[in-house]
Amino acid sequence: MRITHVESLLLDSYLLVQVHTDKGLVGLGESGAWGFLEASAAAVDKMGRYLVGEDPLRIEHHWQYMYRWSHFRGAAVMGALSAIDIALWDIAGQHFQTPVYQLLGGRVRDRCRVYYHVIGDTRDKLVQGVRDARAEGYTAVGHLTPFLDEERSVPYVKTHVDKIEDAVDAVRRYRQAAGSQVDLCVEIHRRMTPAEAVQLGRGIERYHPYFFEDPVTPDNLDEMAYVASKINIPIATGERYSSLWEFDMALRRDAVQYVRPDVCMVGGISGTKKVAALAEARHVGVVPHNPLSPVSTAACLQVAAAIPNFALQELPLGETAPPKSDIVEGVHPHDGEGYIRLTDRPGIGVSLKPDAAAKAPYTPREIETRLGADGAVVDQ
Repeated sequence: MRITHVESLLLDSYLLVQVHTDKGLVGLGESGAWGFLEASAAAVDKMGRYLVGEDPLRIEHHWQYMYRWSHFRGAAVMGALSAIDIALWDIAGQHFQTPVYQLLGGRVRDRCRVYYHVIGDTRDKLVQGVRDARAEGYTAVGHLTPFLDEERSVPYVKTHVDKIEDAVDAVRRYRQAAGSQVDLCVEIHRRMTPAEAVQLGRGIERYHPYFFEDPVTPDNLDEMAYVASKINIPIATGERYSSLWEFDMALRRDAVQYVRPDVCMVGGISGTKKVAALAEARHVGVVPHNPLSPVSTAACLQVAAAIPNFALQELPLGETAPPKSDIVEGVHPHDGEGYIRLTDRPGIGVSLKPDAAAKAPYTPREIETRLGADGAVVDQ
């Protein structure tokens, strides 16, 4: 079996990749480069030229060959490599007529616990989102900010005391709505300085969040370690890491208690499985990052099925513009009890519908960074 061509597809707000073979098998993957999908598509096309004529089952060899070739990496390149890796695993599963998780050592669970996205530009909407998730049977909610999902065009202004006290009160209200039946995954989106993150973390400890996600930017691992050392809430981070070695450095600093590898960014299924093994050695849980299409969800579930330290799976439902589940066949549904049950479909279990391009024309993301009331850039 040989690869005949590699196809990059910009659909909706996603970059999907199809790897075609001379046996008629087609593997499907996705890039997580998010704001730079066009650049990632160019990287896919370049890698695709190398892959033509190659054996698709030599997954690790191709991964190493492409990763180590140019010496320059980053999000666009790693998103491309991740998408291709997922597609190659998909081909392998189809070739051997088995789910990818069987090729990773077999499943260690029958279903994977998931969390629902709670989105809102007002506090009442966010609280109602927690109630809605609970009513639908979810046992965890995430993407749950104590600030608000405000438009980036709105200037940000708050005094320090108002910022902290309002955020603490928000988490109080979320816990009240959730009761003890739903875990809260508190998402900060890198919006705080280390000092602010410590103050907020200590303020919400009493509400027992499942984790405190990305309280500070990922630029300095020592800052994340500092925050982790000062609060009694587990830190979750890693969605912006694009290599195994960044996770290793965070783990060695005790900067993270739940790693968040993005299967579409950290090197695909191959890279994510290695991150999970690193975390397992330190009894750290894995919460795969997944804000993308159902292709990403399907790939994440293959890893989640096969690793012993899987904790929770992000499921991007609950947003006003949910993922285009109608562009793929075989979407994994929520079972009404807070889980997605694993299927025995070959490969990653989903395939692109023939009319996907017509249903989901590409919508590029344009650069828009939030400013404060003084005109300076703020993180959001």
